[in-house]
Amino acid sequence: MEYDVKRNISVLLKQQPVPGGFDPSPYTLKRVYVPIPIQTRVNAPFDTPVADEIPVTLLYKTSLYKSDGSNKCHLYGYGSYGISMDPKFSTDVFSLVDRGIIYAVAHIRGGGDLGKGWYETGKFLFKKNTFTDFVACAEYLVEQKISKHELMSIEGRSAGGLLMGAVLNLKPDISYCALAGVPFVDVINTMMDASIPLTINEYEEWGNPNDKEYFDYILSYSPYENVKANTQAHTDEFAKYPNIFVKAGLNDPRVQYWEPAKWVAKLRASNTQGKEGCLIFDCKMGSGHFGASGRYGYLKEKAAEYAFLINKLEIAASKVTAAGPKV
Repeated sequence: MEYDVKRNISVLLKQQPVPGGFDPSPYTLKRVYVPIPIQTRVNAPFDTPVADEIPVTLLYKTSLYKSDGSNKCHLYGYGSYGISMDPKFSTDVFSLVDRGIIYAVAHIRGGGDLGKGWYETGKFLFKKNTFTDFVACAEYLVEQKISKHELMSIEGRSAGGLLMGAVLNLKPDISYCALAGVPFVDVINTMMDASIPLTINEYEEWGNPNDKEYFDYILSYSPYENVKANTQAHTDEFAKYPNIFVKAGLNDPRVQYWEPAKWVAKLRASNTQGKEGCLIFDCKMGSGHFGASGRYGYLKEKAAEYAFLINKLEIAASKVTAAGPKV
């Protein structure tokens, strides 16, 4: 693409063809903008300009879209290390989209989608902005009658897995199901262990917990330490966590398998999903941080993830239909 700043238009210079006769015309791809809540707006260092809206990319099959808010929706997020969620073509997502599921990407603070200021206001002592941005995006989709919380699934991997853990503690009823891939959920313990090869470098992203200010802040959002227990005393008002599929790799050098393992153990011990909830822990004995190697190994893992999401969202849709419209 080439952008003409004077005429405010984009010109397509080259488009890579998709083998197999793919036709993009049945699909709608658009971007909506979510206002950042006033209470979480902060200035970036050195007065670097910062946007006041969160971009969310939406992809859906036009003929299956419903304007009454009854669409199933899968919301993906990352928001760390200044990494941008750049537009790219993926054959995988059409397994969801062709079933009437909206595929959404939240370009939240902590990523680099809107420049250096966007990254700086989502790291260190501003890290919680990443989590509140994601919640704001989900709530916006509900407010605009694009979907409902009870018809949503959410996903994040690695640092995006931290996002999932923090968001579920912050708003357990944000979605009907969640996928957390190799999630960085034991943040404070990992960051306190300087013998782990990557820990010192990670100070540049999360802060050094040997400094009490950073220790207290990291501890306040670290998913493992902030799991909400469903005790008998407050069962009635407890917001249950959604169905969760947690993935790990025994040979992962970035997020060691014991992080998601102990997180899952605590979720189960805390009865976070009540009697009916589903919590799956899938630790691959031969995988690392990026899952199975080889084309077919990757596809089998992706098929398992999508089977979980599709099954749960279909159950969610049937429950919403059975409940009928809210008065």
